[in-house]
Amino acid sequence: MKENWTYKKLGEVCEVLDSKRKPITKNERVPGNIPYYGATGIQDYVANYIFDGTYLLVGEDGAKWGANEKCAYIITGKSWVNNHAHVLECKNYISEKYIKYYLNFKDLDSYITGAIVRKLTKSALLSIDVPVPPVEEQERIVEELDLLSGIIEKQKQQLKELDTLAQSIFYDTFGDPITNEKNWPLKKLKEVSTKKLSYGSGASAKEYDGEVRYLRITDIDDDGSLKNNAVSPSIYDEKYLIEYGDILFARTGATVGKTYLHRTNDKLLYAGYLIRMKPNIEIVIPMYVFHFTKSEYYKDFIRISQKTVAQPNINAEQYGNLLIPIPPLSLQEEFAEKIEMIEKQKEAISKSIKETQLLFDYTMDKYFG
Repeated sequence: MKENWTYKKLGEVCEVLDSKRKPITKNERVPGNIPYYGATGIQDYVANYIFDGTYLLVGEDGAKWGANEKCAYIITGKSWVNNHAHVLECKNYISEKYIKYYLNFKDLDSYITGAIVRKLTKSALLSIDVPVPPVEEQERIVEELDLLSGIIEKQKQQLKELDTLAQSIFYDTFGDPITNEKNWPLKKLKEVSTKKLSYGSGASAKEYDGEVRYLRITDIDDDGSLKNNAVSPSIYDEKYLIEYGDILFARTGATVGKTYLHRTNDKLLYAGYLIRMKPNIEIVIPMYVFHFTKSEYYKDFIRISQKTVAQPNINAEQYGNLLIPIPPLSLQEEFAEKIEMIEKQKEAISKSIKETQLLFDYTMDKYFG
């Protein structure tokens, strides 16, 4: 134990207000501007509220969620909280932000009950051991972590702004695919692919072997980048290896429509819920096709095409019949050159994010590990 630090139960430093947290009825869920929170953040905006102040929310399953992998977050002002999150009010000698950072660092699995439906009960939540430094030390820790997390958030915002710039350049160069005001000829996606659009491997995932990464539908972020949780395939089959310039389309589930453009020589083998397209570079530049999939035209295609009997799904035949405008190759190449400059900026920012994240993780471990 660090000098002047004590250990208390979470129930000693926070009051759980679950008795005030209640489901919102159909009549009460009137549209408004007050945030309606659940386990993973804002679910909706309503006209009424039951809380007014600063509180800490912890998801009832205790799971890490979102890009920041957190289970706890702070809400401020008027709000309504559903029954999927615990509501905590911290006592005057403990900082909400300090508790938030601690809970987001701590592995809560040992407090979870239920194998199928995970549950972090109120009693289990109250029993969590919490290191409590003096208030001044809490403030210093929070200030240090706020600084690092703030840098990361600003850098992520820079990435979003660069993506917005890239899409703006796309529209300026080619026009809106919805109206096709420049009258580019149209071809089906399968007509601009050198091979038939194909599904990936049915192998299971295993621990990453450092050589071949297994790319699954859940590994692709909304912006088309890859997450860091690399795994390898249980079965290696070269026919599922993707090559530089290949584009992958997500075909099922909540991620249907997401795309990934392979721009490295790393060995990646793609999984079965993804569909591969190999752009014919004599007709379309891969970078052009990829940014076409960020257009509203493509998003409309996804909304119209997906089947929702059990879950959203778009098969290879449907993707293959997607119509895509075909501008001159010279214009596509000019566009690709501009985007490459943006991608270099994004790579530098992404590298900086990883470095700052390492420092943030080190700092969390230093105080809470």
